[in-house]
Amino acid sequence: MGRPLRADAARSVRAILEAAEHVLAEDPGASMEQIAEQAGVARTTVHRRFANRQALIEALAASAKQQLMESIEDAHMDTAPPLVALHRATANALRIKSVWRFTLGHPLADTPLTAVIWSEINAGTLEFLARAQREGLLAPEADLMWARRVYYALVDEALHGGGAALDPDQVRQNADALATLVVDTFLRGMGPHG
Repeated sequence: MGRPLRADAARSVRAILEAAEHVLAEDPGASMEQIAEQAGVARTTVHRRFANRQALIEALAASAKQQLMESIEDAHMDTAPPLVALHRATANALRIKSVWRFTLGHPLADTPLTAVIWSEINAGTLEFLARAQREGLLAPEADLMWARRVYYALVDEALHGGGAALDPDQVRQNADALATLVVDTFLRGMGPHG
């Protein structure tokens, strides 16, 4: 990636990425100039940091998926009790996904780097589900690939609320309650029966 940015340059990049996420979520066709204006920087600063729109979207994707992975790692999926880890990972993911709505749903944001990060998230989720199954949180006969798909769909549903996306601030403020809803719904379908 090259040498690390100076503190002021790093702040500038962070401001551009945050502004780009906000502006593009409102208007996916927004210009680099509109992003620069929202970030409070000159258009030339945006172009100096990001050669073109695709480079900016790729940087957004890398930042968003890295933050998503870190939020999941923060749940200690491999060591915390499975129910605690599942709830914490869900709440953390909801918070991150509410911030990065445009980027995490944009097909142009798929790059080799983000594919690697997403692959790690998927593999880690399966490892966690296998541990949860061994420890009795999931039914012994549960298909873990299906369980992962169902879990991801429930998280997505919590964010979009039946097609009408919830306000990102509401999601962040209610992430624990939404996580409880997701986890309860997931476990009622995938948990042990009987």
